[in-house]
Amino acid sequence: MAAHPDVVVVGAGVVGAACAEALTAAGLRVTVLDRGAPASGTTAAGEGNVLVSDKEPGPELVLAQHSLRRWRVLLPALREELGPELAEVEWDAKGGLVVATTAAGAGSLTAFAAAQRQAGVRAEQLAPDRVGELEPLLTPGITAAVHYPEDAQLHPVLAATTLLAAVRARGGAVRAGVAALGLRRAAGGAVSAVVTSAGDLPTAAVVNACGPWAGAFATAAGAPITVLPRRGVVLVTGPLPPGTVRHKVYDADYVGAVASGDADLQTSAVVESTRAGTVLVGSSRQRVGFDDTIRVAVLRELARKAVALFPVLADVPVQRAYGGFRPYAPDHLPVIGPDPRVAGLWHVTGHEGAGIGLAAATGQLLAELLTGAEPHVDPTPFRVDRPAVLTGAEVRA
Repeated sequence: MAAHPDVVVVGAGVVGAACAEALTAAGLRVTVLDRGAPASGTTAAGEGNVLVSDKEPGPELVLAQHSLRRWRVLLPALREELGPELAEVEWDAKGGLVVATTAAGAGSLTAFAAAQRQAGVRAEQLAPDRVGELEPLLTPGITAAVHYPEDAQLHPVLAATTLLAAVRARGGAVRAGVAALGLRRAAGGAVSAVVTSAGDLPTAAVVNACGPWAGAFATAAGAPITVLPRRGVVLVTGPLPPGTVRHKVYDADYVGAVASGDADLQTSAVVESTRAGTVLVGSSRQRVGFDDTIRVAVLRELARKAVALFPVLADVPVQRAYGGFRPYAPDHLPVIGPDPRVAGLWHVTGHEGAGIGLAAATGQLLAELLTGAEPHVDPTPFRVDRPAVLTGAEVRA
């Protein structure tokens, strides 16, 4: 590119890629930087969930609902723009099934689904004796079940690379293996360049989309925020016959684990198939810093809970296990917006395990805010200058 970029996006995961795509769609010149390969960090360790089923009524659910609608429009448009070879993301509108196996869990799930319906979510209560119509191999010990037909899945790496392909097609640049080290600022304090491992890159706007490493980049940029890594692990089975698991199926206690701020290990049964025929088994959440050790005890707990839901999995071989770090904000809301301390610095992070599902609306919102367009959702709950994001970070800095 002959001219310097209007915006530099730091981080080529699915959230950074969605921001870059939306910015180029708005006519801006964009360069995306990543210290590694695109989509090789948190995105590569994701399951590809596009969910409304796990979110209680509130700002994150609103963002998820808009993102679901946005993915459904954006993906066909990118396929038309780029062609099928560059825009295949393995979208699967499989729907979700949330189940309870205790009387207490049944009451909680029923109340949760009722509140979601009031917020516009399609949450269809099923009698326990009808669950087998959707999942014939599910345990018969179900006390309550809710079907979420809007839930979907895509391949997270393919989604990110498709978004980045659109950036390149519109004249943008994606530079892998280039680390962003900090910012240069003009005399008035505004951003003038990104300091990188390959030299300074002049620009007037920088988007911090570094996922769980966003706190470190924010500190290097002189504007610390509280975003912490939260470790998650997934088991992958060998290929199974089609129809073994037909939906994304999880136990109702998954919702509580998502909303918890506890640093200790939490696990809940989450089971879903992939287009390749394997079954993904999760989920775990644990704050252990950036320790990437795969702990056998965690894998055993995941396997035990999955078999409790699907007894057929008891004799299925595990092909591999993988883990990743998710960007966690203490109040469980994404961080999307301008930094009030450094003109030209924007933060887009804190989505934890929902980044893939929320990415489409997040990118659109970031582009709207940066260009001054009318935002499609209220950005206030996601602002950078809320206490949960700034207070602890300012003290540590």
